[in-house]
Amino acid sequence: MIEIAEEIRAIGRRVGRVAAESGETVSVTLERTCDAAVEDVWDAITDPERLRRWFLPVSGDLREGGTFQTEGNAGGEILVCDAPKLLRVTWGGETSVVELRLSPLGDEQTALELQHTVPIEIAQSGAGALYVGPGWDLTLFALGRYAVGVVADDPLAAGGSPEGIELARQSVLAWKATVEESGTATADEVNAGVEVAMAQFAPGTA
Repeated sequence: MIEIAEEIRAIGRRVGRVAAESGETVSVTLERTCDAAVEDVWDAITDPERLRRWFLPVSGDLREGGTFQTEGNAGGEILVCDAPKLLRVTWGGETSVVELRLSPLGDEQTALELQHTVPIEIAQSGAGALYVGPGWDLTLFALGRYAVGVVADDPLAAGGSPEGIELARQSVLAWKATVEESGTATADEVNAGVEVAMAQFAPGTA
């Protein structure tokens, strides 16, 4: 049984609009602690045999400078692969960048930070976080469960269960609050983002 409220609280969320040399970007940042050693978490996010057990099948030239493709989802280029602390990849396009940072917290815990940045032209506003944030929430939830030995027979099917849908719904609401608190989007932009996010991540709910 999923402790949904506990899982929602387990993730720290931030949204920002940041000036960069290439122009303004929107950053979506998540933080979570995994109950496993940093080397084990690194292996879980980079080994294709392990990735398919909690995330998605991944194929490609899986090395720094190579490319990857997730089954039914985004692909990209592996920009940095610095074990066991930093993985940076493009995600679905060269200006959409995902960075994962791992830091050991003693011998059996790892602090994980995931940041997804996209140009303002793509995100439109901080409400763009609602299009990706819940998906990353669910990814870190699955990784956290996998780190302690909870493995779904079919990760995608597990996400479509009633508990999985409710977890996604609560995630969308958590990101709604995060965007509102950040002041990076108007109320109309937030409401439109929530509508799209609910349809994508928690269909059939309100």
